[in-house]
Amino acid sequence: MIKKSLSQNFLIDHNIAKKIANLITNYSSYNLIEVGPGYGFLTDHLLKKNPKKIILIEKDYHLFIKLKNKYKNINKIKIYNFDALKTDIFDKIKKPKVIVSNLPYNISIKLITNWLPNIKEYLGFHLMIQKEVSEKFKYSEQKKINRLNLLAYLYSDFKKEFDVSQNVFFPKPKVLSSVVTFTPNIKSKINPNEFKNFTRILFATKRKKILNNLLRNNNYKNILLEKNMNDLDLEKRPEDLNFNDVIKLYTSLTG
Repeated sequence: MIKKSLSQNFLIDHNIAKKIANLITNYSSYNLIEVGPGYGFLTDHLLKKNPKKIILIEKDYHLFIKLKNKYKNINKIKIYNFDALKTDIFDKIKKPKVIVSNLPYNISIKLITNWLPNIKEYLGFHLMIQKEVSEKFKYSEQKKINRLNLLAYLYSDFKKEFDVSQNVFFPKPKVLSSVVTFTPNIKSKINPNEFKNFTRILFATKRKKILNNLLRNNNYKNILLEKNMNDLDLEKRPEDLNFNDVIKLYTSLTG
């Protein structure tokens, strides 16, 4: 039974599953983490690569039971009936580790922004997400920034691997998908979780001026009242900054 509330669109194309699996090398050294494995279609292709271990995290209890039965005789597969947004299991899995997943669309952004500040603990993320969302993670000096491409650029090298048709899923989603890779590449030593919270405030209303967004937060409001910020143009909109501008603004407020 398909649960729309869990944004379930199951991959059913072997060629796409193989292409995703082939993005990863040296399987025998890694612990692979798959979020939302569904019926184990992609899992089967990952298993053929003979990884060290596969950790499956499935929120749907019905699917969790099916996966337990399907893989009951395979010791290298460990299955958890957890909500990926609420569990701390990711921190407990030993390195080296990789996340590979056809992510549920309704939580893909939340999951990726949760994982990015800790990407140095991983060898990378190989993920299927909405094509429209994948475009938002691309960063360039010529493109307006947003919270997603800023976080992706700060912590990683982002690459779109290939686009995917709706026809490779059941049920068919209304949108195109893309397979993307995030590889660790930390470009600043600032506190990752504090910076993540800062970007949430900075981009709270992207069309408002930077000053107006910062004043919504009492801590930043007090700092702005106390500090001389004349060297920063707070009348701009957040999207008009570049990566270095945002880092400068953040360090001025927290240094």
